[in-house]
Amino acid sequence: MADDSRNGSGGGGDGPDGESWDEPSEDDFREMLRDFLAGNSELDPAKLASAAGLPDDPEMVQRLIGQLQQALQNSGEGINWGLALEQARGLAARSAVPSTPAERSSLEQALHIAALWLDEATSIAELTVEPALLTRAGWAEATMPVWTQLAEPVATSIADALTTVLEDQAPEELSGMMGNAGQLMRNIGGTLFAMQLGQVVGQLADEVVSGGDVGIPLLDGEHRQAALVAQNVDAFGAGLDIPIDEVRLYLAVRELAHARLFRHAKWLRLHLMTQVTDFARGIRIDTERIEELAASLDPSNPEELRQAMTSGALIPPKSDEQLAALGRLETMLALVEGWVDTVTADATKRLPKSDAIAESVRRRRAAGGPAESAFSTLVGLELRPRRLREAAAMWRAVTDAVGADGRDALWAHPDILPGDSDIDDPAALVARLTSGEPEADDVDRALQELLDDDSGDRPKED
Repeated sequence: MADDSRNGSGGGGDGPDGESWDEPSEDDFREMLRDFLAGNSELDPAKLASAAGLPDDPEMVQRLIGQLQQALQNSGEGINWGLALEQARGLAARSAVPSTPAERSSLEQALHIAALWLDEATSIAELTVEPALLTRAGWAEATMPVWTQLAEPVATSIADALTTVLEDQAPEELSGMMGNAGQLMRNIGGTLFAMQLGQVVGQLADEVVSGGDVGIPLLDGEHRQAALVAQNVDAFGAGLDIPIDEVRLYLAVRELAHARLFRHAKWLRLHLMTQVTDFARGIRIDTERIEELAASLDPSNPEELRQAMTSGALIPPKSDEQLAALGRLETMLALVEGWVDTVTADATKRLPKSDAIAESVRRRRAAGGPAESAFSTLVGLELRPRRLREAAAMWRAVTDAVGADGRDALWAHPDILPGDSDIDDPAALVARLTSGEPEADDVDRALQELLDDDSGDRPKED
């Protein structure tokens, strides 16, 4: 790179042989990147696409090159999340098969019946807006704002790490062009990350059956609208020896139950997303690992870089604070999913194959799909309730003891919601709920201790 920079004609400095050469500039850096993107360098852009975890697809490679070229011209800050949406929507649309009018009518009828059945299983009020039937591309578009919220901390950390490594590792003779070159690398790194996220969300759009399928409320907005992905609902049913009408009805009940819960417990969504934010706040990128990759990377074989970017190797082990935040998140997801399982089971008793469908749903959630695994490695966050069965058993015990109304009243405030210890020992929770005495909170206990101490220190009267 230093030899290429000798071609200037001005007096920017003296080369080793006494010849005059211009100090490298940001324009030189841009030109070098343009040559790379045009294929006039050792590393083929197609291999960069492979390294970034994108499919070996000429159209995808051309899109990547075009976006990276735009990144060279962009002087703004931040990640281009519109690119992630474009990527996800385009990928989801490739495999889309439009639903027939008969299929849509059947799903609409299933949602209507599901709402009636849920009214018998829970006192939580029904939604105020009609559920939506989405295409795969429509699901990707509707959920992307939440995905970007989850991914932004990692994207920013990667961009910061690339800039730091670039500045620390640059030879002294190139220091003159490092001023704004860091911003170029941030733009390029952000572009690669946005395309990776779009790839993951586009793959997820092929797998999810509803808005609440991954546990967290992906459909943002005031009304927390429920939605089914029509094509995927039928694809899920195709792998089971169960009438498709039963599958549609069961999945409709699950989705409506999930959406009703988040609309009813108005604190729940913020509480859940705050736990995600607490986890994300501690995310750091291993700059030493990036430096090692930069030093050892073989341009003709970018497999090592691909493995690092798609395996989560750039994200160091979780800190104690992150592990604590992750534990709280997993517990909350288990409570939500366990409640949904319990309510759905009660609402679908009329379905002959409801137990078989429920088991298929649980196994699918426990295993996760390829796209969910890709998101986990990309962001370092698993959205999987590990204690789902135990939480569902707890909610069943509570329902049997105090009824649906008493069970659902526990969602009124986070302070009265069951926790880990209640999942471990549902019998103790049931005993508390049926004793007729409200459990003392921390303030009550502290006040009682103060009163007890006061009375103990008071002198006796003669």
